[in-house]
Amino acid sequence: MEQLTQLEVPEHREHNGAGIDAAETVNALGVRIRELRNAHGLTLQALSNLTGLTASMLSMVERGRTSPSIGSLIAIASALHVHMSELFDVPTEVPPRPVHRVEDQPVFETATGMTRRLALSDDSRGLELVSNVFEPGSVSSATPVHHEGFEYGVVLEGELTVELEGERFLLQPGDSISYESTRPHLISNNGKVPVRAIWVNLDR
Repeated sequence: MEQLTQLEVPEHREHNGAGIDAAETVNALGVRIRELRNAHGLTLQALSNLTGLTASMLSMVERGRTSPSIGSLIAIASALHVHMSELFDVPTEVPPRPVHRVEDQPVFETATGMTRRLALSDDSRGLELVSNVFEPGSVSSATPVHHEGFEYGVVLEGELTVELEGERFLLQPGDSISYESTRPHLISNNGKVPVRAIWVNLDR
């Protein structure tokens, strides 16, 4: 069951590096999720069925009582047919220039020890390219989640454990993985050093 704690509030850093107040962020996040859910005509239970998250946890999120982990946010966003960054009102359109500077890339953090940098988002192709850092003991979500789409990942540093439908795979530097996002999955760093990995999420 998802941990209902204010310690799992993601922090969005503006392009100038300043963080937005956590309470403001989690309240706005809840409002945005509720608006999108209602727009799609989904009940809390229907959204629960689409993501693998409990209806009570989703209710807490919508009321601004807590925020889900990054992995859970990805599942919620997919069920609502938006990219995760859109839940935080972060632009996802590809600008006309070919280079996307690191200082312009939104960064999301959770107290669970996972950092997600959105290197590139291309709505027209349904693609997100992200750089993830997992601190020792961190996990993508409290329970396995599932959502529409397909994922590709490659580990750059450290050892990362990916659980797919209860089967665990240990990835070492250079190892890659690919899987349907509809399969319940959980990503964790069970080692003693940080893990850096590149992930590609396709929503179509």
